[in-house]
Amino acid sequence: MGVIKTALEIALEKTESVKSDKTSIELFEARQRGKKLAGDYLSLEVNLETEIKNTPENQKESLKQGIFDVLISKIILPAGKDDEMLVEKAGKGLQIIIKSKQFTLLCQQLTQIFSQYIQEASHYEQAIRQQYAPKLRQKEEELSRRFGREVRIDPMQDPEFVGVLNQHMNALKGNYQAVVDQMKEETRNLFNG
Repeated sequence: MGVIKTALEIALEKTESVKSDKTSIELFEARQRGKKLAGDYLSLEVNLETEIKNTPENQKESLKQGIFDVLISKIILPAGKDDEMLVEKAGKGLQIIIKSKQFTLLCQQLTQIFSQYIQEASHYEQAIRQQYAPKLRQKEEELSRRFGREVRIDPMQDPEFVGVLNQHMNALKGNYQAVVDQMKEETRNLFNG
């Protein structure tokens, strides 16, 4: 008669050849720690250089990879000054793990591009507001006559204005996004190279 085995015995037999690879686990944990460090670096004052120096040599590359993954994801077109500062800080963090004069120059170019983008976006919005102002006044006058009292419309609450603004801003973003994507790809190459 055959021997009846428990589910645990069967599972142990099937996984007997699978041993936990301590090195793989350590590298995974180092990468996760790198991601957390990068997040802390962006929101707090964490010294990435010190953290990297204090990491065991066999885990440094995984730690740097985790830091890189988070910081590169923050390189996006800024919506305003706060975003611009976050992107700038991400760039400085990347400079810590990518020790390259070429990357330093790339960061400077990226900072200039982001400043130019914010200025151009602001000019676009002002120009569209001025161009749309007569139409908005016409709508306000019509509503004022209809309701018998003065009516003011915030342009950002007018669907037509928002549509025109979004159309122009998306075109502007498209132009700049191609440059940002190219620079992110160069950054990846420098990091991996």
